[in-house]
Amino acid sequence: MPQPTISDVHVDRPLTNLSVAYIQGAEAFVSGKVFPVVPVAQRSDEFYTYDIGDWTRVVAEKRAPGAPSAGGGYTIGTDNFFAQRYSVHDDVDDLTRANQDQPLDADSDATDWVTDQMLRLRERTWATQYFGTGVWGNQRDGVAAGPTGDEFLQWDQAGSTPVEDVSTQSIGVAELTGYRPNGIVTTPYVFNVLKNHPDIIDRIKYTQTGIVTEQILATLFDVQNFYVAWGISNTAEEGATDDIQFMLGKHLLLYYSPPSPGIKVPSAGYTFAWTGLTGSAGEGIRIKRFRIEENESDRIEADMAWDQKKVADSLGVFFDSAVA
Repeated sequence: MPQPTISDVHVDRPLTNLSVAYIQGAEAFVSGKVFPVVPVAQRSDEFYTYDIGDWTRVVAEKRAPGAPSAGGGYTIGTDNFFAQRYSVHDDVDDLTRANQDQPLDADSDATDWVTDQMLRLRERTWATQYFGTGVWGNQRDGVAAGPTGDEFLQWDQAGSTPVEDVSTQSIGVAELTGYRPNGIVTTPYVFNVLKNHPDIIDRIKYTQTGIVTEQILATLFDVQNFYVAWGISNTAEEGATDDIQFMLGKHLLLYYSPPSPGIKVPSAGYTFAWTGLTGSAGEGIRIKRFRIEENESDRIEADMAWDQKKVADSLGVFFDSAVA
């Protein structure tokens, strides 16, 4: 086979732009917000880590005339990432395209579908790796009665105190790291309980309308972002009975992430998106369209490469089984 092939050199810019617009509007998916996306030119590389103890220890002191200044310093460590490549395609045959009625657009629909597949996979991967029991060092376990130690009373139980529970942990993270958590991500199950919780209703009854929104909860919990993960996944094989459910269960993650990632900028986690693939956009996605003549069809193919990394375990608190 001659090299390079046409599929290697042709990236469909209009379809890639359409795909990027879809990503920007995909509000159901939260992983790229909780772990901010860092575009990287290399598929694998190292990034620097800093010891929190070195940065919070005070070694500066009063200086006498003619005396040297107090000395100190900090250690630098490294971690690494490897952006795994993922791909999926949908074939648009000539007969379907020729026979479609307005406003149908088979190429646009195929682009939406392959983009949705990429985002749904990235969300499910993040949920599996970073939104579950035993992932975060600071984990609080919800129980139906009699909480002790690191447990808390589940928020759908009478007498529970979700605002106090989260606020206490937020103060603890700030005291340990110097960074106050600025984000919460949870699921529709927990969101529904919180917005109907008597304690929360009582707190806003004189200042807000009767509808508790994500923005109101962000204010109550004193964070900048309150995300509800509405993404769903069908875990059944094709041909079997559908098994569709929310991806993130019944938990809540309190975390810190910066408004924009950068060197010496701490975050609970980052999503390293490889932009090195020819024609890929900021999220690391590209859309190719190429001809498969023997099938009388055009293939719409999505490529995306990323690696999700927990960068600072101390900047996250996981509330396991927040509701029953």
